[in-house]
Amino acid sequence: MPKFDVSEFQRQRPMVQLAPLVDIAFWALMFFMIIAVYNQMEVQVNLTLPKSKTAVQSAQSSGKIVINVTKEGHFIVNQKEYTGNGLGVMLRQVAKLFPNQQVIIRADEMTYHKYVIQALDACGLANLSDISFSTIKDEK
Repeated sequence: MPKFDVSEFQRQRPMVQLAPLVDIAFWALMFFMIIAVYNQMEVQVNLTLPKSKTAVQSAQSSGKIVINVTKEGHFIVNQKEYTGNGLGVMLRQVAKLFPNQQVIIRADEMTYHKYVIQALDACGLANLSDISFSTIKDEK
């Protein structure tokens, strides 16, 4: 039976390179920090959300648009304030790029109904149909 010679190179054990692992860990940390900051930006608008006994957590995509409607009727998206017409223009531009864009409307519980309808109309004119409303679950 022939005997095979195994070279010294083949006998060496595999080595784990730490520099690429540190790079990957660093980029993963940066990614999650940026996502956390982005999600926090929408919550910083001081709104008192209405309560609902039947509130259900919906599945949300990462690229959702959150329209914050204040008591005074101001529309805030990504910390930029829009008028009713400006909101419609922005939503139409987004709808051209992303036709199935998810939109969440966060309105203060003391907001007049007409401002929420303006936000809905802007979504309708932009042909955006995946619209949700943000509420807080009523624990009573």
